[in-house]
Amino acid sequence: MLVEDEAPLVRLVGGYLRREGYRVQATGEGGEAVDLARTCSPAVVVLDLGLPGLDGVEVCRQLRTFSDCYIIMLTARADEVDRLIGLSVGADDYVTKPFSPRELVLRVKAMLRRPRQQKAQPERWASGELRVDSLAREVYVGDRQIELTRTEFELLATLIAEPAAVHSRRDLIHRIWGEQWVGDEHLVDVHVGNLRKKLGDDPGSPRFIRTVRGVGYKLERGG
Repeated sequence: MLVEDEAPLVRLVGGYLRREGYRVQATGEGGEAVDLARTCSPAVVVLDLGLPGLDGVEVCRQLRTFSDCYIIMLTARADEVDRLIGLSVGADDYVTKPFSPRELVLRVKAMLRRPRQQKAQPERWASGELRVDSLAREVYVGDRQIELTRTEFELLATLIAEPAAVHSRRDLIHRIWGEQWVGDEHLVDVHVGNLRKKLGDDPGSPRFIRTVRGVGYKLERGG
């Protein structure tokens, strides 16, 4: 689903996607996008941040109440705040305008190849207060169930699959976003930050996810 109010951009991007064999639904209205997503259940939503009326942030927030589709946010400004806001409400990736339609198609392809094959994940895993049910895709801290986006869950599941390993940003990109993904590797940091916030994890005194300075991230056992 393509949610963009600039008609020439809709025609251009929609054309590229259709030539790759994708079915594309398009709208330039935020409210209509939410309704359309309920009926067509998109696999990926390309969502402009600066929509008139119901903006992209609110559309993303509403989509996350009923859909775990992948969301790629488009922003007209390179402002870091825009990117962080979009990702904090559940977007999986972002692209800054102007952008290459070919690059966007590569991002969509990478999304649709997920989840990637990883090392075998335990069906149920627990350490301290943190419990993960991989089959039900449920996460608990104590008795509190934590609602995660698909990307956040895949990030946590990747760490759980190799609890003794330290994962670099590039390693996590390859495992979760795919080897063909192009973009800023610091995207990983934002998703780790969102995951920590939902888990109630303090990066200064981590219970669940530890930063290994200069290397990456690893699971903190016994949280």
